[in-house]
Amino acid sequence: MNVKIDFHNVTLRFKKFEALKNISASLEANKIHGLIGRNGAGKTSLLSLVAAFREATDGQIMIDGEPVFENPDKMQQVMFVYDKSYAEEYDKIPAMLEFVERHRPYYDKEYADYLLKRFKLPLDKPVHKLSKGMQSAMNAVMGLASRAPITIFDEAYLGMDAPTREIFYQEILADQAEHPRTFILSTHLVSEMDYLFDNVVIIDQGRLILNEDYETLTARGASITGAAEQVDEFTAGMKILNEQKLGGTKKVMVYGTLDEQRLSAARQQGLDIGPVSLQELFIHLTEEAQ
Repeated sequence: MNVKIDFHNVTLRFKKFEALKNISASLEANKIHGLIGRNGAGKTSLLSLVAAFREATDGQIMIDGEPVFENPDKMQQVMFVYDKSYAEEYDKIPAMLEFVERHRPYYDKEYADYLLKRFKLPLDKPVHKLSKGMQSAMNAVMGLASRAPITIFDEAYLGMDAPTREIFYQEILADQAEHPRTFILSTHLVSEMDYLFDNVVIIDQGRLILNEDYETLTARGASITGAAEQVDEFTAGMKILNEQKLGGTKKVMVYGTLDEQRLSAARQQGLDIGPVSLQELFIHLTEEAQ
């Protein structure tokens, strides 16, 4: 399912407030895209446009070269899963899944049945009587089993405990390997979920800060660990993201690519060079954008 998403100068206004500001980007097909941003950055606004829940004020969102808004063929290719209240939902899980099956042509019932067992979900209780964690797991089943060419999870893990979230992540990776599609995962749990991402999209205050391959992005920083004095000397003049000291040992995270000459010099001084976390880079990039 080779389904690509293009944003062309997308702006979204609510009266005088600009939720999204002139966003242009392409999201490659069959990749897992991590969408990250601070609270109120515009993540959900952006995703609601992809799902055609609303129309952009200016600009256009295209799926495989066609506008998605009021385009039934393209709309059914998108499954948008988000955290919502089920307080008034008296149906049981099978009825919820039947609705997905009717409206999403790639839905896989056999896979849904497998996921229901994997998440240990009860089929005989009304949805409003399920715990928050079970409702979140049901959301995960609906999104995964839809096999929609574009599957969006917007903070869909809310309510899941850590073991359930781990099952959710495992299933995303396993199904992506067998049945590739375009995933967009919007999250605050950056350090927990970063290993899932092929590509990272960062937005801040409605603006696109970055849309980049995960490996390329994380290579922009490094952690340097060793004797405090040597680490300070080596990192002098670099952009420091974070530093920690324990006794005579220091670990410093820096922003900037280290060339082979610098890496060789670090090794000769007995310094350990490691990767920098996506979370540290995210904090730095969104601080810079303020």
